[in-house]
Amino acid sequence: MHKKKVLIIYTGGTIGMCRTENGYAPIDGYLSDAIADIADLKRPEAPLFDLYEMSPLLDSSDITVREWNKIGEVIYNSYDAYDGFVVLHGTDTMAYTASALSFMLEGLSKPVVLTGSQIPLSEIRSDGRDNLVTSLLVAAEGVAREVCLYFSGKLLRGNRSVKMSADRLVAFDSPNYPHLADVGISIIYNRSALASPDDKPFRLQRLSEIPIGVLKVFPGIQFSLFETIMTEKLSGIVLETFGAGNIPSYGGELIPMISKAFKGGAVVAVCSQCPSGTVTLGAYETSSQLKRAGAVSAFDMTTEAAVTKLSYLFSLDISKEKIKALMEESLRGELTK
Repeated sequence: MHKKKVLIIYTGGTIGMCRTENGYAPIDGYLSDAIADIADLKRPEAPLFDLYEMSPLLDSSDITVREWNKIGEVIYNSYDAYDGFVVLHGTDTMAYTASALSFMLEGLSKPVVLTGSQIPLSEIRSDGRDNLVTSLLVAAEGVAREVCLYFSGKLLRGNRSVKMSADRLVAFDSPNYPHLADVGISIIYNRSALASPDDKPFRLQRLSEIPIGVLKVFPGIQFSLFETIMTEKLSGIVLETFGAGNIPSYGGELIPMISKAFKGGAVVAVCSQCPSGTVTLGAYETSSQLKRAGAVSAFDMTTEAAVTKLSYLFSLDISKEKIKALMEESLRGELTK
């Protein structure tokens, strides 16, 4: 009987950190020793695994497009040798990396599971042991053949995930999409929520360094302060609006700015600040203005997914009109129209 084999890619983050005089920090080589001490991974039902440690190890707040490309390259170059992949990552930007990889890994038909911990493996109450063991099992089983995020009993679609808490062990959720699996005594997959891998050959689309900005609308915002960067320096703009896509109407400053940015080649995607719900441009008069100015609806996409999707689409070297159209289509299950 073929025993499944998984590649663990360690990027840094809390799970492999140790105490230092300057606080927790990732330590080269520590994780392999910590994993060797996890008794469950020595059981016969545990999958085989290899560990690839990236260099340098990073706190996830330092993760950039460069690291997304590195992770993607490791998976791409190792794809035929493993049944699945586990990416150990810091929690702060894990949802961004999960979203980015979901777009970059085209034609994916094996599990890629991101996980980490709120408490390091070096500490007595670490949640990292269960997160790592369960992620390995999910990656080996091959049921969820997409980019996922596993944390504290929940398997989530990567590009639907959001970090919900900085200090609770249940740190992530997917407010606009069902869990792919819930983990208790057994791993119970929600098969109707799982992606169906397409027939396209597996390939990696590397991301380019695209200037993308996120602007969160708030009461009393002075849009004129952002005009220069919105109209001259950004290719993609994610606008976090109120409710279903509403913006303040006072001053009338934003709409001309969006029109100018659009004419200059930028694509403006409208997200909601609400964790749950969808943007419906035109449902209210204030949101109709955005649509007329050239903005596109991100529907129920997370900000993380919208940012990384823009980066992916601009990296394809396609027209601005095509990017606008694809922003409103589901490419990897990232939105519901």
